[in-house]
Amino acid sequence: MTKLSVNINKIATLRNARGGNTPNVLQAALDIERFGADGITVHPRPDERHIRYQDVHDLKPALQTEFNVEGYPNQSFMDLVLSVKPAQVTLVPDPPGVLTSNAGWDTIKNQSLLSEVIATLKKAGLRTSIFIECDHSLIEGAAKLGSDRIELYTESFAVNYRKSKEQAVAPYVQASQWAHDFGLGVNAGHDLNQENLGYFAESLPYLDEVSIGHALISEALYIGLENAVQAYQKALGK
Repeated sequence: MTKLSVNINKIATLRNARGGNTPNVLQAALDIERFGADGITVHPRPDERHIRYQDVHDLKPALQTEFNVEGYPNQSFMDLVLSVKPAQVTLVPDPPGVLTSNAGWDTIKNQSLLSEVIATLKKAGLRTSIFIECDHSLIEGAAKLGSDRIELYTESFAVNYRKSKEQAVAPYVQASQWAHDFGLGVNAGHDLNQENLGYFAESLPYLDEVSIGHALISEALYIGLENAVQAYQKALGK
């Protein structure tokens, strides 16, 4: 059954807006686990505008579920994940200063960089995932690089869901099948929400994990964090 990993970046954004430690990022993560999430995701960026590197160090020993750390594999990020050793490292092609993730990796053009990074992570015993779009050659490239999983970039699905959900999900169904054929696990994330998640999850034949932050945390402002986590688990059939 598909796992729900909750991205807590937005909680850190709120904390940083005022300074201090309210809301408490660590406590929020522990509460999200207690409310039924299967994992916690963070995406530290070089400017630490939301999740700080220290947050990653604080979270790792306290969490009971899977810890997924996303980011661009510059030296500081690599030093961080090799030190913390989360359950999964998701490689995202974010240049410095980008507002949010807006594209997947070109695994062919970036073969040299990614092959070295993935080899280093796997030597350390870390599961790897590559943020990617629904392209056969790029997914094949991820497999050739030795990645364990891909994370499908789902903005296109979310944007087109209300126009035609069947057409919107079709490329992701095909991509999930390609990934499975290449021996890759399948994660997904970006703009998935309570409205479209259930259909997406039931449509993909091999979906290991979804990572959801912005929509879930936003909905929690209205219905509460516990209710939001459980609503998303219900959407996944749990």
